[in-house]
Amino acid sequence: MQTPERRTRTDLIVAAALAVTVAVAAIVVWVRSDARGTTSITWDGAPTAPAAAQSVPDTLAEIWRAPSGATDRPAVLDATVVTADGDTVVGRDPATGTQRWSYTRNRPLCAATSHRGIVVAVYEDPRGCGQTTALRGDSGERYTARSSDTDDAIRLVDAGSHLIALGGTRLEMWRSDLVRTVEYGRVDAPVTPGAQPRSGCELRSAAAGSELLAVLELCPGEAAQRLTLLAPTPDDAQKPEQYASSVLPDAPAGSTARIVAVSGERAAVFVPGHDGTTPRIEVFDRNGKIVAGHDLPAGTPVGGADTVTVPAQDLGGRLVWWTGSATVGLDSGDLAPKWTVPGATGRSAAMAGKLLVPVERGLAVVDPVTGEVTRTIPLPPDSGGSDDSTDSDAVAVAVLGDIVLEQRGGNVVAYR
Repeated sequence: MQTPERRTRTDLIVAAALAVTVAVAAIVVWVRSDARGTTSITWDGAPTAPAAAQSVPDTLAEIWRAPSGATDRPAVLDATVVTADGDTVVGRDPATGTQRWSYTRNRPLCAATSHRGIVVAVYEDPRGCGQTTALRGDSGERYTARSSDTDDAIRLVDAGSHLIALGGTRLEMWRSDLVRTVEYGRVDAPVTPGAQPRSGCELRSAAAGSELLAVLELCPGEAAQRLTLLAPTPDDAQKPEQYASSVLPDAPAGSTARIVAVSGERAAVFVPGHDGTTPRIEVFDRNGKIVAGHDLPAGTPVGGADTVTVPAQDLGGRLVWWTGSATVGLDSGDLAPKWTVPGATGRSAAMAGKLLVPVERGLAVVDPVTGEVTRTIPLPPDSGGSDDSTDSDAVAVAVLGDIVLEQRGGNVVAYR
């Protein structure tokens, strides 16, 4: 019979010390972890999407408002409106604004948006705006997350099947599961040195489709902006596949040039008037060759170089682009401008076969085919306003059923 092993007092002391060490290490990991600084309140209800509007109303009255400083447009899903402010993302009942779910981290929000049924929220960390979480729009449950080396400020640009995270020196494209498909621009610690075609450039504008990623940038030693055309899904996300890149002679450094739209293997670029030339939209194929040029309709105003605009939206079969001072309807095939609504103050939305174009003190009801303004729905003078907003703040409109949402400055306001 084997004699049982006896534990000495020293053995017990050592075992206790090891247990304490493991416990302390676990506490330290928990204290430093993102989980400790996260509060997630989910919702298990069954949201019902509002019925689609059958007509555009004659009047609109405010039904609720909420702060949303981290979004640049109302974030709308099938049956939920999402607001994002400070460090918290909230899913709301579109009819009442009542909170359904919320997600909070101990970090400030950089940007948030809705995208293909999910909510993408980007939080600040020591590397920039690099902590990204995707939440399910109906419940607020965490779907996936990623961490990136990014700039201190970014914009989220909806590219259809993908999302672009655009900073001043660096761009990433993500699928809806946040898997990165393209890394372009500054790379502080490159895994593959020399993979980027150029460095040190200032990224100005970007847009993408399923077949093409277009970037407008200003590079050192170049007096004008450069158009770079890339594959949106290269074999290796860390090795951009460049189709073409060239300096646009009519797009000097301080100009208002910007990407207007990407359709198939073509990219439309707004080129401002230069040395007496007419402002126009030039269309490039993926090899960087100009295949069409379209003068903007006479009298089309364009915002200044510091105006932040985004690529055209596909609304009711018409591409609609806000220039910073006007709304332009583009043909979805050849990308030619067809009409202009001067005085537009931001991005539009589709409702019951019409466009709602934000204008001063109201929403212009516009025929998407002809651009005819049939009437204007008045809105209150403080529409979407907040203590820190101004009349020059860009407006963005969204529609969910018969509910119209407007963002101006740091507020989202719902009307019905």
